[in-house]
Amino acid sequence: MRSIIWQSVKQLTSKATSSRWMSQSTSIPRKQVRVRDHAYDDYMEIEKKVRKVVKFQDLILSQPNGIISVLRLDSISRRIGFKQFESGRFVLKFPHVFDVFEHPVQRILYCRLTRKALAQIEQEKAALHRQIPDAVTRIRKLLMLSKTGRVRLEHIRIARKDFGLPDDFESSVILNHPQCFRLFDADETRNKYIELVERDCTLGVCEIERVREREYREKGVDAEEIRFSFIVNFPPGFKIGKYYKIAMWKWQRLPYWSPYEDVSGYDLRSLEAQRRMEKRAVAMIHELLTLTVEKKMTLERIAHFRMIMDLPKKLKEFVLQQQGIFYLSTRGNHGKLHTVFLKEAYRKGELVEPNELYLARRKLAELVLISPRKARMGPELASYRRDGLDDHTRDVGRELDDAYSDENESCSGSDMDESCKSE
Repeated sequence: MRSIIWQSVKQLTSKATSSRWMSQSTSIPRKQVRVRDHAYDDYMEIEKKVRKVVKFQDLILSQPNGIISVLRLDSISRRIGFKQFESGRFVLKFPHVFDVFEHPVQRILYCRLTRKALAQIEQEKAALHRQIPDAVTRIRKLLMLSKTGRVRLEHIRIARKDFGLPDDFESSVILNHPQCFRLFDADETRNKYIELVERDCTLGVCEIERVREREYREKGVDAEEIRFSFIVNFPPGFKIGKYYKIAMWKWQRLPYWSPYEDVSGYDLRSLEAQRRMEKRAVAMIHELLTLTVEKKMTLERIAHFRMIMDLPKKLKEFVLQQQGIFYLSTRGNHGKLHTVFLKEAYRKGELVEPNELYLARRKLAELVLISPRKARMGPELASYRRDGLDDHTRDVGRELDDAYSDENESCSGSDMDESCKSE
């Protein structure tokens, strides 16, 4: 008798828990498994090579006449994380960017940038200078996203390449536009801040609102259906169940406050207000990514703006909750950085609406991706390319050792090479 009663109680509790689970499943799950999209991961793998190439370019351009010996390049590159002999093998991988040649007198190896690489640098500098007015607008909109109308100068300096700002943006962008920005030191700290002089209501329109209007005009979609919705495109292999579809349908129609709207006067204690604030945080990250040149930014840099934009503490989980809007990639830096892509801005690993600065930067990626077999190279470097690029054999270290010994001998026997004396 007791066993029968116990079985009936278990059945009732199982029905109750199942019904309760079904009712909870109508909300979007907090934690989701990240589904990979190879188009974005491949993009970051190329970006990883480009970042290393840019570091070497800066090292070479910092030298007199833009020429540096392989010995000195190896010693300097160790400061940025490269191992011994790794720099020589690295520059030989990209002959369309780096020109490795033998000195006619000293008989040692030197490195410089190719004409194509120098042309790409000049193209990027010109594009960066021409889009300064757009950069001013982006910074103004960034300050309008802040609830205080001010942002730390250091945070913008760290993300200056994302926003398309030159290295001297403090003078060329901020100080040159006193009608828009004001620089000041905080009283409580020694940090510098950029403050917005005056808000412009015409700039307070989110990009997603323009997308909705375009969808309404071009495709004739019902205005009420897309009034608060986002463009959702789930990655391949993402499992969408019945209750998840219901939850997304409800979430897409949930009203929320605009990221440019001041919410300090609202009562945010209710559950409905918290849900609206969560969706507002999605719109905030969406708008922040649209202000970047390549419509992507690392999660670590987004975290710098978390406090001033009222973003959640657990940003990674929050972004993974919206895998149809954002894509989180861990490729490109051994999983140490997390890059957030705006999915609607990309198609097959390329920007749908590329800008001039993005195209100039992609020129360098094209030079990096060209096969080294297509490069014309002297006979003295043929063995270097064959050993260092194709098979990655151990002979590269021995050959570079020979180059090092030749350079040391030339340094000891010659008084006219000032770089040898410094080394």
